[in-house]
Amino acid sequence: MRLALILLVAAVALTGVAPARAATQSDFETAYRAAAEAERQAGVLRNQWTPTETALKAAEKAAATKDYDAAVDLARRAQALAEASIDQAKDQDKLWQNAVLK
Repeated sequence: MRLALILLVAAVALTGVAPARAATQSDFETAYRAAAEAERQAGVLRNQWTPTETALKAAEKAAATKDYDAAVDLARRAQALAEASIDQAKDQDKLWQNAVLK
């Protein structure tokens, strides 16, 4: 039993698994800035999605109540949505030509 415990501790140490820590305001600000920048880029491509805006607003509300874990998660979700909208815009910019009759 003692050997199993030692092996478990060694495995956890080697995999780099650390206890989760609570997100801070700084973590939120960093995540929010990245999401806002991705959303700005989506706007330049004229392909902003409403779920991205909803996630950004929800992140702001969570941060206002000092729920930084939720705020960071929502900001990261918004960033992922914005990046997907950027990818979609770039793909559609190339692929529309396939729909044109020749």
